Amino acid sequence: MKQENAKILSNTREAPGYYRICLGCGPDYAKAHPGQFVSLRFQEGISPLLRRPFSIHRLIYEHGKVTGIEILYKTIGAFTHKLSHAASGEQLDLLGPLGHGFTVSPKYAKNALVAGGIGVAPFVFLADRLAEEKIPVSHSTVFIGGRSSADILCKSVFQSLGMDLQTATEDGTEGEKGMVTQALTRWLKDHQPDMIYACGPTPMLRAVANIAQGENIPCEISVETIMACGFGVCLGCVVQTTDGLKYRHACKDGPVFDAKTIIL
Repeated sequence: MKQENAKILSNTREAPGYYRICLGCGPDYAKAHPGQFVSLRFQEGISPLLRRPFSIHRLIYEHGKVTGIEILYKTIGAFTHKLSHAASGEQLDLLGPLGHGFTVSPKYAKNALVAGGIGVAPFVFLADRLAEEKIPVSHSTVFIGGRSSADILCKSVFQSLGMDLQTATEDGTEGEKGMVTQALTRWLKDHQPDMIYACGPTPMLRAVANIAQGENIPCEISVETIMACGFGVCLGCVVQTTDGLKYRHACKDGPVFDAKTIIL
């Protein structure tokens, strides 16, 4: 973990309400794991006061070395709306990499990656890492769900990696009409993945965890919660667990957890 002044390399609109910002960073990010996050704040002023957490979307390489990170974000509140107007050359206060990420292992060679909306953000990094570890990404399937086609992001990235892609929208404007968990349930009738990774809204995570448990498939979920400090001091991100400790910190022990250990 390191705090640094990060120069904005670019900040572009990807879809209505969605942006991708690229930040310069130090070499420590070469050791980052998919599912880890960073915490950002503006250098000028005190509003918004608290830092905001963002998944690491992708690493930026130059001459074989990590020189920056990408963050995919959705404009929801005051912080992200202000962030969407930040210009190249400006600097942000960057803290990271933080948290516990997804498990990447050769024993998990066939996977299902289930994303709800902006929950797709950490999965590009995960797909990149699978490829780096010589785990055939073409054996994995990505499920992306959203309210409409505007919420279905990163399709071309996964397709370029040779991954099977399934989409679902509540209004039927992209892929199957309905919830992404419906597509997952139907797919599981003919497939047996080694691992299910999930990131998105809590109701979706709860549904995916229940599906995985019913099918006896290992499942890791990335929880969404408020993370003010990012390293377990403020106690604002505790999640209830089923193991020996009643509560754990999402920022330090997570945000990725074994689905069996978390009460959603």
